[in-house]
Amino acid sequence: MNVLLDECVPARLGRLLTGHSVTTVQRRGWRGFKNGDLLRLAEKEYGVFVTVDRKISVQQDLTAFNIAVVLIRSRSNRLEDLRTLVPNY
Repeated sequence: MNVLLDECVPARLGRLLTGHSVTTVQRRGWRGFKNGDLLRLAEKEYGVFVTVDRKISVQQDLTAFNIAVVLIRSRSNRLEDLRTLVPNY
């Protein structure tokens, strides 16, 4: 599965998502894009968009995009807090 990490997600989290092709918004040169524009770009190449942005579902109608959006709810977006939520870690 092609996975795109939002700019608010540490890139190092991608190493924990074994079995998937993971890249980041920053690597794609999409930093600073508004969520709607970002999701429109991402849905063309990725199956999953991972974010910690709790406002995304309020700001966007996620059903309008052909990409799964995974919202990680954690104490913070620090890798130490996120890694415990990744299965098989």
